[in-house]
Amino acid sequence: MTIRVLVADDQALFREALTTLLEVQPGIEVVGDAADGAEAVRASATLHPDVVLMDLRMPVLDGIAATARLRAEQPAVRVIALTTFDDDEDVFAALRAGAVGYLLKDVTSSRLLEALVAAARGETVLQPSVVAKVVARVAELPQDAPPPGHPLTEREVELVRLLAEGRSNREIAGVLYLAEGTVKNLVSSVLSKLGVRDRTQAALRARDLGIV
Repeated sequence: MTIRVLVADDQALFREALTTLLEVQPGIEVVGDAADGAEAVRASATLHPDVVLMDLRMPVLDGIAATARLRAEQPAVRVIALTTFDDDEDVFAALRAGAVGYLLKDVTSSRLLEALVAAARGETVLQPSVVAKVVARVAELPQDAPPPGHPLTEREVELVRLLAEGRSNREIAGVLYLAEGTVKNLVSSVLSKLGVRDRTQAALRARDLGIV
């Protein structure tokens, strides 16, 4: 399987360097690039990438707004935020907009490649510092309030708590002593029941419901 990637960043040198890095990797095809969010949305509609690597702070249309448009108009496209900043406002705005990943630009090439493969499979990919922010935000929720009714089984609740920690299917399988295929089916069930399209949104929705 070849993963089709679109690179969106307003810094031409960074776009070129990232494209050069990715083009020599087996299984990766860079189908295009964009210098701003609006251009990224247009290019995605034409080039049909599997994953968009999206800078957040760009002119014309910023990466968060572009991610939200892609989620609404091209829901099959997976967006990984690739940025210099990991402040809470940017992190949670990007995840709520529909990004399935959040990485910083100092990420290693091997980790970036792993993230592209994971995102193409529908998994969430988060920088460790971002995982810590998500967990910390969940921990700040009141614990004494009774959780609202929700449609998840006890096992699905266990799974969604692990999703909130940014765990991969393989890691979840190890924790819950399940086959990866079973975990994949459980994730699909959770997404359907919570009415969301990806793992990150499931974790945020579960948090809002008081499940985690």
